[in-house]
Amino acid sequence: MKIIFMGTPEFAAVSLQRLIDEKYEIAAVFTQPDKPVGRHQTLTPPAVKQVAQKYGIEVYQPKTLKDGEAQRIIEQLCPDIIVVVAYGKILPPGILYAPKLGCVNVHASLLPKYRGAGPIQWSIINGEKTTGVTTMFMAEGLDTGDMILKSETAIGPDETAGELHDRLAAIGADTLVKTLRLF
Repeated sequence: MKIIFMGTPEFAAVSLQRLIDEKYEIAAVFTQPDKPVGRHQTLTPPAVKQVAQKYGIEVYQPKTLKDGEAQRIIEQLCPDIIVVVAYGKILPPGILYAPKLGCVNVHASLLPKYRGAGPIQWSIINGEKTTGVTTMFMAEGLDTGDMILKSETAIGPDETAGELHDRLAAIGADTLVKTLRLF
């Protein structure tokens, strides 16, 4: 199965690393452009880019997906599937419908609860006892596609957003692999 992976932060890098460890064919990675970080504003690559470069995977960092260039690249790569994990950009229809098997998203909540940004923080703020990860087919709306799998986990009484983030990143990677095995 030929995969294009789209993701940016450490949460996504955990899934990319897992796909590499499981020997999936990663044709290319799309991630956000490098950004200045810290007091000295050092230009820093996203975590996903760092993982991809470690394994010699081609990396694309378009500023926009709306100009057609990203779609042309994706069509040339002929992926079976696009995996999206915390990419930070909405995919236009031309990209959503380019892969043979569609686009699969990993989202850090038990959808339909906490669609959109900040699901980990919102689950803690709202005092939820459980949360989890959902994989779904992507559609043109935000987190509105058909759900594939859900993995639920308890939120510890004193668990921080950072701790929960790290656990959900690992759960997300596991759930993604289980999802891809369904194809």
